[in-house]
Amino acid sequence: MKKIFFQSTSMHDLKIINHEPLMDSRGLLKRLYCQNSISQFIQNKNIKQINQTLTKKVGTVRGLHFQIPPYSETKIISCIKGKVWDVAVDLRMDSPTFLKYHGEELSEYDHKSILIPEGFAHGFQTLTSNCEMLYFHTENYNKQSEGAVNAIDPKIGIDWPLEISNLSERDKNHSFIKDNFRGITSL
Repeated sequence: MKKIFFQSTSMHDLKIINHEPLMDSRGLLKRLYCQNSISQFIQNKNIKQINQTLTKKVGTVRGLHFQIPPYSETKIISCIKGKVWDVAVDLRMDSPTFLKYHGEELSEYDHKSILIPEGFAHGFQTLTSNCEMLYFHTENYNKQSEGAVNAIDPKIGIDWPLEISNLSERDKNHSFIKDNFRGITSL
């Protein structure tokens, strides 16, 4: 089986995962997750939940979502159909990249995932129709620990690649970051 390679980004602990597929005349086999390879980046936690989304319309934005302690989670995100621009926003207290974001194009063809550590908000914009995403989570969803940031918050200033064509009512109504927001703490 081919390997998983980790690439650093400008954001501390945020990693791009490159999956080297095994290819032959039949197609390919790609390892999406390997506990031995990834354990150092997920603080030796286990994957507790796997979710899949389908987003139908080009330009749709989902996010920016996160969970606060004690249900903070690391996420591994892959695009398994279509193409998206995936975004992680650093909300960690005292982080040198606090309120900065990293955007990464993910597609069904590029053999990449993004590993988003605890303390980051996550969202994406669809660049094609009918995008399917696969999420691996180190925590179960907990409604009381859910947090969100508005995708058009000027304090973050995300430069979405397309005009936003669709945003859920829930995501439209997320608050902008207040001036006194100091970040998310870890346990």
